[in-house]
Amino acid sequence: MRRFILLLAAFLSVGCDAPTHFNATDLTGGSIGVDFALQDQNGKQRRLSDFKGKVAIVFFGYTQCPDVCPTTLSSLQETLKLLGPEADRLQVLFITLDPERDTAALLAQYVSSFHPSFLGLRGGAAETEATAQAFKVFYKKQAGTTPGSYSIDHSTGSYVYDPQGRLRLYLKYGETPQRIAEDVKKLLAGK
Repeated sequence: MRRFILLLAAFLSVGCDAPTHFNATDLTGGSIGVDFALQDQNGKQRRLSDFKGKVAIVFFGYTQCPDVCPTTLSSLQETLKLLGPEADRLQVLFITLDPERDTAALLAQYVSSFHPSFLGLRGGAAETEATAQAFKVFYKKQAGTTPGSYSIDHSTGSYVYDPQGRLRLYLKYGETPQRIAEDVKKLLAGK
């Protein structure tokens, strides 16, 4: 009987993989941000589905953001360095929440200052609102000290999609490039 139980345990353990542990919050199976249709900084229509085959990281912000946006994009720039030869399998998508000021030319200059492969995406006010709602992203204009000046309060996390185009992870603001790179490598390996 003991032999049977040992054989049964050995048989049942074959092919059983432990669940993958990610550093970021696992959202596998979630339906946040299924797709969008926005213009990149070169005027090309882009959809989330265009990036199948790569890990895509989607981040919302604006070019005049004083802290969260440049910090996040710098962290993602460092993540690319840590990925080495696999860096070309990661696509960073920066979606502006300020289409009024963030022109295509400004987005091109801004995102390329972090990395030439980063894409800046924009739509009109209605498209921006619909896309933010689809991703459950909060944003609100805050009046500045002079007429016409403003800042934008906004959600600070990023969404990560695997090479099959499925939502997998939520990166909280301040996650280290090392931990992001570890998660990206797992997704690229099909985990």
